[in-house]
Amino acid sequence: MNVVNRILDFFNVDLAITADVILYALAGIVLLIIALILLYRYYLNKLAERDMASEYKDVQWSSPLEAYDKYPKVNVFKWSGTFFRVGLLTALAIVLLFMSWTRYEKQQVTLDYDITLDEEILTEPPPTKEPPPPPPPPPPPVITEVPDEMVTEEEEPEFVDQTIEEETVVEEPEEAPPPPPPPPKKKAPEKIFRIVEEMPRFPGCEHLSSKAERQQCSQNKLLSFIAKNIKYPPLAQESGIEGTVVISFVVEKDGSVTDIQVVRELGGGCTEEALRVVKLMQEQYKWIPGKQRGRPVRVRFTLPIRFHLE
Repeated sequence: MNVVNRILDFFNVDLAITADVILYALAGIVLLIIALILLYRYYLNKLAERDMASEYKDVQWSSPLEAYDKYPKVNVFKWSGTFFRVGLLTALAIVLLFMSWTRYEKQQVTLDYDITLDEEILTEPPPTKEPPPPPPPPPPPVITEVPDEMVTEEEEPEFVDQTIEEETVVEEPEEAPPPPPPPPKKKAPEKIFRIVEEMPRFPGCEHLSSKAERQQCSQNKLLSFIAKNIKYPPLAQESGIEGTVVISFVVEKDGSVTDIQVVRELGGGCTEEALRVVKLMQEQYKWIPGKQRGRPVRVRFTLPIRFHLE
């Protein structure tokens, strides 16, 4: 098998044959063998109708071995080499067909809106580094005795007369500069809702009058966009990795998508592929923003993308 693969790689031949093609090829080989057998039988029947005795009546053989068969024209053993080669070619063709049989697995990517997320996943704070251990306490001070020779007498302080009389001129202090203005107050970010009266919708269904129809149409449009652009990662497909990637993002008041986050990851490159498709949606579309009491608000939308092999 390795020798055949090396030969195909050398000639840059990629044989990827499905089961239907193998069945058709086997049927063709069987029909071809049956046709060869019928053709050879027809040839022998034609020879049997001829008068072989009269044809070989005056033949003079140079050696008795040449006349071993009574009628050499109808000797079936002289075709044994040809039929042996045909059998070898047929067997080689069947082996190549089965070695090139490729089975393709169907991929399916769906949006699982009914997924139940663990509360820990949504509220778990990001891990923080542990604080370093406190430094060791300092050693106690060492008290040393000072010799008498090093002790000096303290000088008496000099007192200055600070009394104020009528003739004393008092200088007015200079005016202090005014204090700096207080820093401007930072504007608090607007609240991000998770559930509102009208949830954000994928665009393209504004012509529908019913709220339920618009919501269902929006989900179908979003599923169609993801199914069209997503590609099952080859590593995940070869490893049989299946599961759900959960992406969350904020739909702003103007419908733009911001703050894309990964809530649940999946290996094999599925998380990266889901992020790529969501960022592509962020560049190409603006959503219909969510509304609370008739006013557009910021809403965090959770999008589960399920990777499934069939």
